[in-house]
Amino acid sequence: MIRAGRQQWVRTLADIAAQQGIAVQTLINSGRLKAEGFPAPLNAGRTRLYDGEQVDAYLAGRPVPALPTADDDDDLLDRQEAAALRGMDPQAWDRRKKDPAVREHLVLVGGVEHWPRHIVRDHTPTPRRRTGTGGGGRPAGVGDQVPRDQLPARVAQLLDDDPTVTAAGVTDRFGVHRNTAQAALTALRAERMADVMEQRGVTAAQAAAELGYPAGLTRRAGIRAAAVLRGRQARPYLAAVARALHARGWTTADTSPAVQHPENDECVAALVLDSRIIPDLEESSSSFSETEFDRSHPIEAFTQRTQSFRLLSQ
Repeated sequence: MIRAGRQQWVRTLADIAAQQGIAVQTLINSGRLKAEGFPAPLNAGRTRLYDGEQVDAYLAGRPVPALPTADDDDDLLDRQEAAALRGMDPQAWDRRKKDPAVREHLVLVGGVEHWPRHIVRDHTPTPRRRTGTGGGGRPAGVGDQVPRDQLPARVAQLLDDDPTVTAAGVTDRFGVHRNTAQAALTALRAERMADVMEQRGVTAAQAAAELGYPAGLTRRAGIRAAAVLRGRQARPYLAAVARALHARGWTTADTSPAVQHPENDECVAALVLDSRIIPDLEESSSSFSETEFDRSHPIEAFTQRTQSFRLLSQ
């Protein structure tokens, strides 16, 4: 970083090379930059910056003066340093810096972007202007700081650290829309609550309390957890039906169809019926879309449900 009040001392490699009357590449090839005692660069970016007072002392053979070590509100931070101070990835800061409240304080030093420490530290994203009502969102002109496919894992870690985290907290941490943050939190809490409900035989409210989730934040998660549990309970039954059909030779696959539990109380299995066994099926006027849970033997249940179908050809 560039310590407060030392911006005028900053030099680039081009400045140092010109000071010695040589080309930049010659300076790099000479190995002087890596020599013992040569001042360390002020930053870690591609364009290296150095403190001119330190460089002058080294070239003159004098002791290299130390730079201030105490943080100051007027220290200038580059991209990596600003991101580190805010606890985010540099790519996330690239989006955050577009906020007008940050952009107007941009300082270019040696062609490298910098921002005052107090601006980086104290910045609060500008609220998005809305034409209607609704929850909060990310700053205008700022995209998601975390790719959607990585969000569940990141939110899960946040939930591990703080079971009381809110959608607003997720939005502030990861820069996603409030609705996206709420959906991720609800899904994660529901899965974890369903685990406890299944293992301990407790209610959704009891599972939430055991996990440290505030009651006011888990109403939707509790409903979803119950649905997830229903899906888990239905999965063995559907798997038994699929295995029974396969055992009867009704399917074309070599193995029994796999049962999937995509979300909530939905369980699915794809069955491709062998046309040599069942040439053609046509749905009758009676409903076949009933989803009432049948606890009879799988093959008997399937036979009962297919009574609403008739063979068109023998």
